[in-house]
Amino acid sequence: MAAGRALAALLAALLAASAQLLPREASFTISLHKVDNTTVTIKLRPGVSPSCRIRIKNVIRSDLKIKSGENVTFTFTCSTPEKYFIMEIQKNIDCVSGPCPFGDVHLYPLGLPRLNRTYIWDVKASTKAGLELKFSTPWLRQIEPGETCPDSISYNINSCIDKATVNIGTFCRNGSVSRVKLLGGVIMSLHLPWHSLLTTSGFNIANRASIKRLCIIESTLKGESSITLMSPNYPLGFPEDELMTWQFVIPSNMRASVFFHNYSLSNCERKEERVEYYIPGSPSNPEVFKLSDSQPANIAGSFNMSLQGCDQDAQNPGILRLLFQVVVQLPQVDENVTHLVDLSKEKNMTVTIHLEGWPSQIPLVTEPVCLICKDPRTCDRALTLVSGAVYRISFLCKDLSRLRITAEKGIGCMDIRWCQRKVYSLSVPKAITRLPIQLHKFIWKLLATDLINVEITSPTLKLQQHIPEQKCNTSYSYSIVSATPETELNVGVFCPGGSIEKIQMRNNITISLKTFGKRFINESIPQDLKMSFVPHIKDECTFTVSPNPKAKVYLQTPNWHYGLPPYISISWFIIVPSQQTARLGFSKDRMGIACETGRAYINIKEETLGAEETVRREDELLPQPRNMHHNFWVNISNCKPVDKTQLTLQFWVTFADKQIDLGIILAVVAGAGVLTAIGLTVCCVRKKKKKTQNPMVGVYNANVNTQMPGKKGLFRKGRQNNESHVYAVIDDAMVYGHLLKESNGSVAPEVDVYRPFDGPIGSLPPSPPPFSFRKDIKRSSNTEEEPPPLTDTDQDTYTFAHQKSGQSKDSGDANEKDKGDTSMPLLENNEQDGLVE
Repeated sequence: MAAGRALAALLAALLAASAQLLPREASFTISLHKVDNTTVTIKLRPGVSPSCRIRIKNVIRSDLKIKSGENVTFTFTCSTPEKYFIMEIQKNIDCVSGPCPFGDVHLYPLGLPRLNRTYIWDVKASTKAGLELKFSTPWLRQIEPGETCPDSISYNINSCIDKATVNIGTFCRNGSVSRVKLLGGVIMSLHLPWHSLLTTSGFNIANRASIKRLCIIESTLKGESSITLMSPNYPLGFPEDELMTWQFVIPSNMRASVFFHNYSLSNCERKEERVEYYIPGSPSNPEVFKLSDSQPANIAGSFNMSLQGCDQDAQNPGILRLLFQVVVQLPQVDENVTHLVDLSKEKNMTVTIHLEGWPSQIPLVTEPVCLICKDPRTCDRALTLVSGAVYRISFLCKDLSRLRITAEKGIGCMDIRWCQRKVYSLSVPKAITRLPIQLHKFIWKLLATDLINVEITSPTLKLQQHIPEQKCNTSYSYSIVSATPETELNVGVFCPGGSIEKIQMRNNITISLKTFGKRFINESIPQDLKMSFVPHIKDECTFTVSPNPKAKVYLQTPNWHYGLPPYISISWFIIVPSQQTARLGFSKDRMGIACETGRAYINIKEETLGAEETVRREDELLPQPRNMHHNFWVNISNCKPVDKTQLTLQFWVTFADKQIDLGIILAVVAGAGVLTAIGLTVCCVRKKKKKTQNPMVGVYNANVNTQMPGKKGLFRKGRQNNESHVYAVIDDAMVYGHLLKESNGSVAPEVDVYRPFDGPIGSLPPSPPPFSFRKDIKRSSNTEEEPPPLTDTDQDTYTFAHQKSGQSKDSGDANEKDKGDTSMPLLENNEQDGLVE
């Protein structure tokens, strides 16, 4: 029993101690004066379970509303009521039926529980008067709907005109909005988190004359800064046919620029939506702009900007909204320095100067602004210049290295007769390279009809294909794409300093020059890429390659990452120097595809007479490395591969000096020696035979006068039109056995057999041979009879003396015996051994 009583006493002591440690419920008393016209409402947060309640005396409830003139004391049934409850304190101010309590606005009542709370000031005023909300520093910053403030403290301003409510905007602390002027009544809200220690509202209310517009928002900017502002009701529509104004208070030594980032237009029945600027000192105030125009920039000092709506279509009103940015910065040192950009001689070209990363990357508001100006008041983050004009531009930017240039030029050909012989230089114009801005990309778009193709050449620098085995390390490269409405062929990325002299392509071509650093200006001086239009070619693409004999060249099929499109044929023409031997090899053993339709082929053939062609299909092994002694072709033709297989091939070419085999050299020398010996032997035999030969009486008869006096009309046809100059001289050393036939053991000569004269024919008979050719012919004696004169008949020909067997060697005797024998036919005597020329 004693032990039981001791245990009960211990438990009672523990319960008492625990009761002392538990916190007591906090008690709150809210007392509202009747003249305050204030209502306090405490209610559960939306979406929260009612685990905590409000206790008033012995009554438990989930909400509480305290009106003016009431005094209420209450507690919460939990220790963390801020998790479950929110509170609204609304004060109604009537400025229509009585005087307004203008001045500082206080947070009333005091001693409220620490809950998330919203103070609401509902001020009713006549539309003939204006109200001004003036904020104390650090002023306000407008935020987009859905955005939250860093300290969770926010202001919301609504304008009330008659029964319509317009949301002027939501604002955080720490900004530039110093005042807001409104027409008619206003509903001002201040949202405070439960842990906020803020004790003042941060603004006051003043009475002003009518502003004759929806509202005026004043922003004060003292130094370099950037602010974002929105039209009322954003992102919903600006009220129909309304007018509002933004006032920007800026020091006179600063420069301001306006940029529209997001806007839309309504469907107007009357008037026109517009933006008006009032700039002190401007000769054309107000300056009117469309929302689609480039807005003013480089404004010195303060200015006003107004947005004017229109009468909207009742059936389809549309939405007028605007989000814009104002950037304020110090004047740049070189803002008065202009740069000449002469595009007057260019055609179909645009040049855009922009921030790095444009247009995909929008610079942060906190980043320094770089502006490009084509006149002192027209500046933007991106400026586009078009061909056919001259510009003088300037920059408002502390760091020009953040700017880039992107240019595009179009070249077209619709009729090959007008553009086949033209050669276009694909080099960056000096008007661009002279600017202090880095070129990012220059794009050439080459357009032609189906039967006209494009040829790209680089005769001096040549092109190198950028692949893992031979990467480009230059400051710029060319990306070449051939495109049709059905397919796109990425030919590859190329840079200068390679072996590709020429590329011929079908379809429309896009060439993009992309730079990689500041070295481009120096390296681009010798650019030699040229383009011309050529007639239709057979293959989709043809490369002409003239490699450096000391380098190993890698070449690969276009569209490397996605594979060669179906039914595409690509060719390479490799030039092999005359003293070199090329070695061709492939980087893998097979094509690596399976064809669904058709066949894929590789064709290799040297460009020489009788060369054999090497052909491989997709199901065969590729050729082993081989030597090529002449210029050769490599052609790759694709089929329609089955799914998930793509044709990608790479091959290489190396060069080596031609090696001549020692055995070949010895054989050539030996053959030359044998030929020389045979030649000497033949010469000796012929010389010896000629010494024993009868005199050559058929070569030329010195006693025949070829210029027969008194017979001017003898050769009426001329030397070229008759055969009077054709005569045969036959040497007995010559063998005409194949022309003779044997008859009864004797040799019968063929008559009228001769080879026509194939040499040049002059207008005069051939000149006599020199005397050295007649050293064996003796001169005739003075008593020798003159040959009878030639008669003008059809038998007038050159005569031939025929040597009889057994005749004397004396030429004079021969002349005597044969003198006048002109009727004897050629080769009459079958016993002669031969005729000597």
